[in-house]
Amino acid sequence: MRIAVGLKAHSGWAALVAVGNLGQEFQVCDRRRIELVEPGDVSWAKQPYHAAEDLPPEQARRLVTRGVAAAHRRAAKEMRALVKRSRKTDHEIVGCAVLVPAPMPDWTTEQILSVHLRMHKAEGVLFPDALARAANACDLNLFAIPEKDLNARAEESLGIPFDVAMKQVVVLGQSVGAPWGKDQKLAALAALIVLHERSR
Repeated sequence: MRIAVGLKAHSGWAALVAVGNLGQEFQVCDRRRIELVEPGDVSWAKQPYHAAEDLPPEQARRLVTRGVAAAHRRAAKEMRALVKRSRKTDHEIVGCAVLVPAPMPDWTTEQILSVHLRMHKAEGVLFPDALARAANACDLNLFAIPEKDLNARAEESLGIPFDVAMKQVVVLGQSVGAPWGKDQKLAALAALIVLHERSR
């Protein structure tokens, strides 16, 4: 089955939903929470800039670098696991959508740590960026979809009003049950966009 993957990231984890189609019918093929920090590092790695805020500059840089590298390793590990699961079930991944925030200026670690709002922005970019890089590394045909544009992109790609698209997503969720909150719905919608755009 041809499937598409949607990912909605948070600090330290992401909602993953894979949707496939058989004819005109869509179905959820995979739905899970993936962890983007190591269990032993959760206390600081979910927000590495905040963890480094009060450290001396060199220690702060090292901690942030360590946190960023760890997020990228975990994302790569999870993406490889996704590919492996898909192959085992004879699914072909036609694309992987990652919902991304607005891009961040090319600030240094020091510049980020000097302004609290920048720390939040950097951590908001960190995990989607790690997922996007991991998808590219696995040759998964990345669709980086700005989250602020998701409604308009859905209407354009699916050819239906956004509220109708969301009703379809709700029906998809009913077939798999909880959890099917906002994160899963957005990830599923992103996956549907990929399926439609790849079928053109």
